[in-house]
Amino acid sequence: MSTAPRPEYPRPQFRRENWTNLNGEWRFAFDDEDRGRREGWQNAGVRPSGERSPFDRTITVPFCYQSKLSGIGETAFHDVVWYARTFDYAVSDDERLLLHFGAVDYGAEVWVNGVHVVSHEGGHTPFSADVTHALGGPENVLVVRVEDPSRDVAIPRGKQYWREESEDIFYTRTTGIWQSVWLEPVNRSRVAGLRLTPNVDAACVDAEFEIEGADPGASLRVVVELDGEMVLDDAFTVRSVLMDRRLPLVRRGEAPDESRFAAWTGLALWSPEKPNLYDLRLELRNGAGETLDTVHSYFGMRKVEVRDGRVYLNGVPYYQRLVLDQGYFPGGNLTAPTDDDLRRDIELAKEMGFNGARKHQKVEDPRWLFWADTLGFLVWGEMANAYQYSLDYARRITAEWQEAVRRDYNHPSIVAWVPMNESWGVPNLEADPAQREHILTLYHLTRSLDGTRPVVSNDGWEHALTDLCNIHDYRGAEVLAKTYATAESSVAAAPSGRRIYAPGHGYRGEPILVTEFGGIAFAGEEEGWGYSTVVDSGEFLGLYEAMIEALLASDPVQGFCYTQLTDIEQEVNGLLTYDRKPKADLARIHAITTRERP
Repeated sequence: MSTAPRPEYPRPQFRRENWTNLNGEWRFAFDDEDRGRREGWQNAGVRPSGERSPFDRTITVPFCYQSKLSGIGETAFHDVVWYARTFDYAVSDDERLLLHFGAVDYGAEVWVNGVHVVSHEGGHTPFSADVTHALGGPENVLVVRVEDPSRDVAIPRGKQYWREESEDIFYTRTTGIWQSVWLEPVNRSRVAGLRLTPNVDAACVDAEFEIEGADPGASLRVVVELDGEMVLDDAFTVRSVLMDRRLPLVRRGEAPDESRFAAWTGLALWSPEKPNLYDLRLELRNGAGETLDTVHSYFGMRKVEVRDGRVYLNGVPYYQRLVLDQGYFPGGNLTAPTDDDLRRDIELAKEMGFNGARKHQKVEDPRWLFWADTLGFLVWGEMANAYQYSLDYARRITAEWQEAVRRDYNHPSIVAWVPMNESWGVPNLEADPAQREHILTLYHLTRSLDGTRPVVSNDGWEHALTDLCNIHDYRGAEVLAKTYATAESSVAAAPSGRRIYAPGHGYRGEPILVTEFGGIAFAGEEEGWGYSTVVDSGEFLGLYEAMIEALLASDPVQGFCYTQLTDIEQEVNGLLTYDRKPKADLARIHAITTRERP
């Protein structure tokens, strides 16, 4: 069993059994003068031999150098960093070796044995390279250069601060590798991609398969199981690089008028209450029937709709009780120390009565999404935003956001997309038509990538076209009750001095949700802050209950998102401390969170 940190397979929705984890100790160097490329560090050996190696430190991957778990724990600015390590591999005939990075913040260049194999820009999304041509023998040298301009506020960085010391709502930066790195040997002919769209109305899943290097006569076997029982076993000839296939799950019965979904005998729907998942296995075979590639995945059957001012899940109005989760961890910063830490965050949220989370300003580790799928937890997928508008910013965010949606499309837990938060990166929507066009572009771009989920144009205020009207309001319970008494009063509010809709846009009857509120801190906590303060857990529970009751009593409000799950560094307004200790009785919080609407 591997002793490397984060030993679990990093990509749970596209799994192969044969892989090598490259997490663990790497050689490392700061390059504050940016001289590494000029001096040929990409060609340097990992260990000193003759001349001193430029890699004068060690680091534990996948933790960034700013984190304690990296073994360095230094938070000063170092905008260029280098990594190096060796790996042993010899490729057999007709085999290719893929090198995968889960996420590297921000711009990465990668060499194997001095051969450049891939470059990537974007701090939250994965990238890969076929490194077969660069292999030189049993031992190979892998070198990575990362550039992360600490002060550049036009980079989509989320909550990572552009000053050295954390303050207010901004936290310690993440520079470099912060998700798993791994090798994967594959056949020249292989399954290269998979897109799964649940079609509850037709009791099937619409699948798109991407096949690379298939010879004439190749076939793809598709096996679907539910709880170990066979649902589908089909095979078809591979005729193109990209193929669509409708996979029927059950025979459709006559659905009564009052229920469009329950009449399909055997169709197992996914929801937070019943997170049913279908297992999927793909086997690519050559003309002789030999299996060349096997990929394991899964999917959930669920349907999200927005109509008549409500959100529907599987044909039933569904009230969303969300918690704001920013995905920071003691010791690891953006990187969870273990897979159990990712799972435990969801378990704790559910224990407090929440049926989902708004994953805030972070494209989270796919392993967290796997646990959301498995445990039954709604997720709003959100992009990490920048803070300054420019043409370069627009290029960066649209490119990385497309990669994020593509990566996470198959997760049934994701029920909304949030490309923009509180006008970050577009601070002048009132006066600048270009910035208004930009948030419209992000909305339409996201809808073009995924027409099955609602898209929020600008969470909090200054919406353009949007499928949900989301409002951030940190005022007290009495003000919440008055403000959200009607739809008209809700959209007329300006709780942070910002209009709910941007110029040229207005309310069109979309569901209203209060997606940030609360933020209650406890007096006497170590240096930190919250949006309001209480003296003890008893006062907190009373204030929390009053806020929840005010929102539940509002007819137009169709859900809420409480700020926030945990404390983070100096922001101490979590339901849990930074190390995940409850501040109040979880059972009492659960009883309040899950209270029925009047």
